[in-house]
Amino acid sequence: MTSLASADVRRHNLALVASRLAEAGPASRSDLADATGLARGSVTALVRQLEGDGLVRETIAVAAEGKGRPRTLLELSGDHLAIVTVLIDADRASAVASTLGGQRLTRVDRRHGRPMGDPERVLDLAAEAFDEAIASLGERAVAEATVVVWAPVGGEPPVVIADTDLGWGTVDLIGMLRERSPGLARLGDAGRLHLVADTAVAAIAEHAAAGRPRELVYLKSDSGIGGAIVVDGAPLDGLHHLAGALGHLPVVPDGGPCECGQRGCLITVAGPDVLLEGAGLSELARESGLAAALDEFVRRIAAGEPAATAAWDGGAAEFARTLQIVCLTVDPTLIVVGGYLAALADDLGARLAAIQPGIAGAFLEAPPVAASRLGRDAALVGAERAAVTRLIADPAALARR
Repeated sequence: MTSLASADVRRHNLALVASRLAEAGPASRSDLADATGLARGSVTALVRQLEGDGLVRETIAVAAEGKGRPRTLLELSGDHLAIVTVLIDADRASAVASTLGGQRLTRVDRRHGRPMGDPERVLDLAAEAFDEAIASLGERAVAEATVVVWAPVGGEPPVVIADTDLGWGTVDLIGMLRERSPGLARLGDAGRLHLVADTAVAAIAEHAAAGRPRELVYLKSDSGIGGAIVVDGAPLDGLHHLAGALGHLPVVPDGGPCECGQRGCLITVAGPDVLLEGAGLSELARESGLAAALDEFVRRIAAGEPAATAAWDGGAAEFARTLQIVCLTVDPTLIVVGGYLAALADDLGARLAAIQPGIAGAFLEAPPVAASRLGRDAALVGAERAAVTRLIADPAALARR
């Protein structure tokens, strides 16, 4: 029993040191001791094991402008390992391989042409991108893979509930990918293949970038509309894993039907396809992809082009009303908006402040609305960090892979 308890303590302390390096970046042994509360002698012994397992290495930091002595720091390495993130949005399927320390090793993109209601065609390309990415890794083993979709995810095991951008209903995306790629099937058999909604991982990354406020509401629109709510550093999940699915809030009573089965969802009145059609940019979206069309949409709004401005006015009113509802539900410290909305954060903030109600005779000040700090890579960054967090929870097991 004593031996088991000792092993558990050591596993915990190894994870503590590795987690600190993952969260804060390179640090000295004394920095790690101060940050973790462990004795310096204990940190030295733990670092020795992590170095021997190939998970940590020394690096030299030179003082700015050559002043002061160089410092020996420690950083995550794991040169024998890689994590792979598969991203599936309305324009393309991509696979990105990275190190535990966050270095990008390779990226493979496949534009799928947005075949509505045809997940098989999209997943053929996603599996192809994954296989090409891992073929470039040489001797590195894939420690874990995460599939990120721009759609709500729920259930156990998780499935895509509805992807309005691609015309999907419920899709067993992981099952279909495993049928297409032996590499993904092996990871799935080992419990190392995960499916997440982009907003869940993007929100955690944005939360860290914003200084970890106590409550954060994340709203984004690029491929569809998504959202997440972070409280005390963790995303609200909910019974069906749907907390924060802001694009499917039914904001229009008896509104038009949505792919999710409800009526009047925010996506049906303020989704990118709706606003781009109003702005006369649907053809550009078909030819060049949503990202290019939304960039042009933002440019035209800034230029005061009438069709784009009118489309935005209608959509922005719905976004502001949705945020108003969420604010009175969550009372957040900060709202972060991503996707193309990041360029319009100030306008959204002003619209929210204009409709924020008084409560019991007192004015309830609207929370600040800030632009995403991570841009289009928010979901990728968040998925990579979540994967590293899972993996270094047991560094000794990770070293054996």
